[in-house]
Amino acid sequence: MTWVKICGTTTLEDAQLAVEAGANAIGFVFAASPRRVSPEQVRTIVKELPESVEKIGIFVNETAEHIRTIIKATGLTGVQLHGHESEHLQAEVNAMQTVWGRKPKLYRALHLPESFAGEMNVGFSWPEGDARPDALLLDTVSAGVRGGTGKKFDWQAAVPLVEAVQTQIPVIIAGGLNPENVGGAIRLFQPFGVDVVSGIEASPGKKDPEKLREFARAVKRATVMV
Repeated sequence: MTWVKICGTTTLEDAQLAVEAGANAIGFVFAASPRRVSPEQVRTIVKELPESVEKIGIFVNETAEHIRTIIKATGLTGVQLHGHESEHLQAEVNAMQTVWGRKPKLYRALHLPESFAGEMNVGFSWPEGDARPDALLLDTVSAGVRGGTGKKFDWQAAVPLVEAVQTQIPVIIAGGLNPENVGGAIRLFQPFGVDVVSGIEASPGKKDPEKLREFARAVKRATVMV
């Protein structure tokens, strides 16, 4: 089954809806965004979620100390680095511990422009050892905005990149996914996971229940067909 992350979550109601639909992970944005949440909001939500569901914080160019503080304050089990963070910071995150006594899962975003034409598919390599993330998330950057744009990068052009990356590390596809196209993304890329924000929203930060459920159903249908 394809791993599913419902990102940009701001309320307990939406988080529980995602869990009921079968989401593997809930994402919380701690960066400038209409979906930004406070540690207090997230702590209240996290304590009501099953331990089996990942609780991932999204950070952009933050310090290790800030990330560590948020993990301790909220109960996050994973960290998504969505900026220009260094390998040194990745290693620092990998050395942290969650309130469960385990290291947080580390997800690293790679931003592709809408006009991506495959330029990055040659010579791709990922750090080994302490700085290695658990998965690479491919997202779209549009008008300088990192994620949550509702825009797709060029999927066909990205196939060689994804194939190259997947020989080294699991890949998560994000950027412009919705219930209508997620099946196509899964069949094309056969990724480890998918990540959705705007494609299942009624408004920024508020999920549309039927879109969320249909997204989860579409993932299940496509996974069976792969």
